[in-house]
Amino acid sequence: MSSVFLHQRPIQTTLSNPSSLSPRFSNFTQRPITIFSRTGLLVLLSLMVILGVFLPWSELPEGLFSSTRPALTKWRSYTLAQAASFVAKNGTLIVCAVSEPYLPFLNNWLIGIARQRHHEKVLVIAEDYTTLYRVNEKWPGHAVLIPPVVDTQTAHKFGSQGFFNFTSRRPRHLLNIVELGYNVMYNDVDMVWLADPFPYLEGNHDVYFTDDMAPVKPLNHSHDLPPPNKKGRTYICSCMIFLRPTPGAKLVLKTWIEELDAQPWSRAKKANDQPAFNWALMKTTKQVDLYLLPQAAFPTGGLYFKNKTWVKETKGMHVIIHNNYILGFEKKIKRFRDYGFWLVDDYYSESPLGRL
Repeated sequence: MSSVFLHQRPIQTTLSNPSSLSPRFSNFTQRPITIFSRTGLLVLLSLMVILGVFLPWSELPEGLFSSTRPALTKWRSYTLAQAASFVAKNGTLIVCAVSEPYLPFLNNWLIGIARQRHHEKVLVIAEDYTTLYRVNEKWPGHAVLIPPVVDTQTAHKFGSQGFFNFTSRRPRHLLNIVELGYNVMYNDVDMVWLADPFPYLEGNHDVYFTDDMAPVKPLNHSHDLPPPNKKGRTYICSCMIFLRPTPGAKLVLKTWIEELDAQPWSRAKKANDQPAFNWALMKTTKQVDLYLLPQAAFPTGGLYFKNKTWVKETKGMHVIIHNNYILGFEKKIKRFRDYGFWLVDDYYSESPLGRL
């Protein structure tokens, strides 16, 4: 060790010797900032400006500052009964369930419904607070959240547990609505309306639905539940359903819920809600008045987007087209654009949500 180091003076800690502070620093520490001082007022003013600029634009569904957005946070206590009463027209609701990634599809779907003048009876079941707030900001009262909130990061991936958790809530939502006494039409939002579907809901059947099979049916096909396929069950789509508030409809929904509970998602069996819906229909078919909607009016994506000859032969008959039999947001959007059904690019002003 060098002699220079041995003969250095001990290092003094500045904080232990206040008298060693410079007069300027010493004077500053003796005068703490108060909100009445010039500096304090400047700091307070700066903070108010920052909060005023940034807080209104921040999404704060929960937390310390949520109470500063009463126009939005009031929707947290908005109940399904209140929403249904506000939205229903002639005892009927049109319902979809949407998480944030599907907002562009929601807007596109709404344009077709608005063109048929049925948009005022639409109720959006928001699966996250962002969706709840954004819809109600643009269209007050038309979105409701039914706790608990699902994991929206995985809910959009078909076959995932998140997708199962998301879709398995569907029959519970619908059961709640029919138990309130309303007719309800459920749609997935990857659909497009080309005409009014309500004239096709003839009679007073309990449950109306569409076939998800792509093979062409005769134009005068039966409206009974189709026979089961090779797997022993029917292949009815759970994405387009109309229910009346009847004991039969409630029985189907309760049986659907039981089937979902009995067949939960697993890595080995990546379930979704549709097989359970089909099992429920098959188990209740002798107790419930079921009605299969015409294929020409309500084609599945596996038929409409795959069979050009059939599309030409049934031109003018199409009512609601489902953009299924394809996976991925971008692929669905491209297909809609290719067929002129991605309306939100040029006609967003026709949606009650406007531009999102």
